[in-house]
Amino acid sequence: MNRTRRLTAGTLAVVLLVLGGVGQSASADDLSHRRQQAEAALDANEKTAEALEAALEELSGDLAVTAAELQKIEQQIPAAQAKLDAANAVLDEALREQQVIAAQLADAQAQEQVLGQQIADGDAKQEEIRLAIGQLARQAYRSQGDVTGLEVILDAEDAEDFVDRYAMLNAAQRTQEEVFGELADLESANRNSAARLEAVRGKVTDLKVEADEQVAIAEEARKTAEAATAELDRLRQEQASRKTSIEGSIEQAKADLIEVDKAKAELDAELAAIVEEQRRLAALQKSTARPGQALPGAWFANPTATAPMYVTSEYGMRLHPVLGYYRLHAGIDLRDYCGQPVYAGRDGEVQWTRYRSGYGNQIMVDHGWVDGKSLMSSYNHLTRFNTSAGAWVTAGQLIGYAGNTGTSSACHLHFEVYINGATVNPRPYLGL
Repeated sequence: MNRTRRLTAGTLAVVLLVLGGVGQSASADDLSHRRQQAEAALDANEKTAEALEAALEELSGDLAVTAAELQKIEQQIPAAQAKLDAANAVLDEALREQQVIAAQLADAQAQEQVLGQQIADGDAKQEEIRLAIGQLARQAYRSQGDVTGLEVILDAEDAEDFVDRYAMLNAAQRTQEEVFGELADLESANRNSAARLEAVRGKVTDLKVEADEQVAIAEEARKTAEAATAELDRLRQEQASRKTSIEGSIEQAKADLIEVDKAKAELDAELAAIVEEQRRLAALQKSTARPGQALPGAWFANPTATAPMYVTSEYGMRLHPVLGYYRLHAGIDLRDYCGQPVYAGRDGEVQWTRYRSGYGNQIMVDHGWVDGKSLMSSYNHLTRFNTSAGAWVTAGQLIGYAGNTGTSSACHLHFEVYINGATVNPRPYLGL
């Protein structure tokens, strides 16, 4: 876009150099130079316009591609968001599972503590029983062996002593059996508790590993989905920013084209004015014939005393300077000051010399048939005549003097040409 801006600025700079107003007096060389500048500016203007149009086409293509990419990215966002939502759901579930496992872990750790205490209590009880058994063994040793039922009967002093001894024997045996049974039960319970403790400890280890793995997996999935969503969002922002930038460039290019078109219109008008001024000067240069002389190819010689001929008012509809309304200006006004000679433009017979209302003093000359057509001319607003009706005049012959008679606002020669009785524009017949 900077390139097109530079092109636009360059074109406008040339316009400023060219636009100077053709109304000022200018030589043919000046006009030629200014025309070259205007044409060069127009060429630069056209190249700038082409560059801008190419840039617009390229930018429009880029905008379409960017819009398509942006749409494609936006279409991917809902799926990415759904994936992120699913990952977050998995993570939430894993965290809830972790809480459940944490509760189970706390319960297992409590069980581990209880079982550990039970084993410790069992070990203490076993130690106590073993001490009791050891004491019984020492007592038996001091009693020289075990007391059998026969010794109780033989050593009894009487029946009552026998009953007492036997009861004591039975009680001792029952106590011994109970002690050994309790010891066996304690040992079995401790073995079971130890096995349960080992199982609980394994479960605690497994639960920790399982919880950590679930949370790690869920967290990784969440991070992946979050990264994908963030990347899509970044791409969307990047494409949206690029789209906005391209749209701004397009608007700038359109504005530049408006400037170029405006400059082109000014250049066209300036060039047309220069060409018209060149045409006018060329016409004047072609009209260098002296009074009474005709230019090559012209039907009439210069009828004025001014060389070159100078047109002050053209043939056609115009606002009449005296009457103040639009009407046909049936001839051409040529510069000729008051009292300056007026010459016959072509050989012919004078039809009349008389005052004719708005034409003032008029001379009408019949030139006969030319190319199969009747040709006549009139000389108007004369101050006085130098010929009379019926006289034969030749081209360049003095026939009167310029004036301001009739409906006229200043001294000049109003010259008319008639073909087959109807007025025509005299300019081409004068070689102008």
